[in-house]
Amino acid sequence: MFGFIKRGLQKTARILTSDILGLFRIRRKIDAEFLEELEEILIKADLGPKFAAKVISDMQRDYKDRKIEDSSALLAYLKEKFRANLRVRDTSLRFAPEGPTVILVAGVNGVGKTTSIGKLAWFFRNQGKKVMLAASDTYRAAAVEQLDLWSRRVGAEIVRGSQGGDPAAVAFDAVDAARARGAHVLLVDTAGRLHTRENLMKELGKIKGVISKKLPGAPHEVLLVLDATTGQNAVEQARTFKDVIDVTGLFLAKLDGTAKGGVVLAIVEQIEIPVKLVGIGEKQEDVEVFDPDSFVEGLFQEKI
Repeated sequence: MFGFIKRGLQKTARILTSDILGLFRIRRKIDAEFLEELEEILIKADLGPKFAAKVISDMQRDYKDRKIEDSSALLAYLKEKFRANLRVRDTSLRFAPEGPTVILVAGVNGVGKTTSIGKLAWFFRNQGKKVMLAASDTYRAAAVEQLDLWSRRVGAEIVRGSQGGDPAAVAFDAVDAARARGAHVLLVDTAGRLHTRENLMKELGKIKGVISKKLPGAPHEVLLVLDATTGQNAVEQARTFKDVIDVTGLFLAKLDGTAKGGVVLAIVEQIEIPVKLVGIGEKQEDVEVFDPDSFVEGLFQEKI
């Protein structure tokens, strides 16, 4: 896991390594100027102004209380602060006690949602699970075709409806099929863009409601796919989706293409949703369950 995360966080780590470690090596006194510079570095890595300010405030207090002796101890202090932030939420995936586990996957167009679903399908298939996909993004033919391609690539069954048909009806039929065919996991794709944000959210709420009525306790996970390269915009997306479909976890995609990996800490702090999976690269195996300790270590790499 550490090697996977380390590779994906190299761009973010370059900021924290060159700037923060450079700041620490000077062994300056922890004064207002030092803390201001450190806060700017944290914000630059996209930890967000709110979380960065909280870290600096705690650091200032603990330094006055002599819990931190000098700047040389701050790196370990920062790592522990980051770990504590990420450990507050349960990052493990939730599964149904019996029958199919239904995972509803949402996200705006362009974040890599369908690709992430394909990676998830491979991830579960690699564990020996029977996987089924529901093509509930009926508004885009390309989305259905892409999901169909992934189903054949990883060996998963797919349930699809007519183009422009009712997305909730596809999800309904897919739950029926998953139960009848003994699927272990059902991954439900959804539209990422309708005519207005209000329409999109209504449609997602309807799909979730249909799944819940058809199979009590489902969906067992509601995963929101976010593009890590969008930084703080991802925070706003998470907030919007959480209000409508009660997102239970995040799939952070394109982690390898960003210097804004610190946004994970901002999302967990502000939106209170755990990151459960991360995606790096385009290959089907480029997916891993999120591990807070490995992630924090990946943020600080002295040799890049």
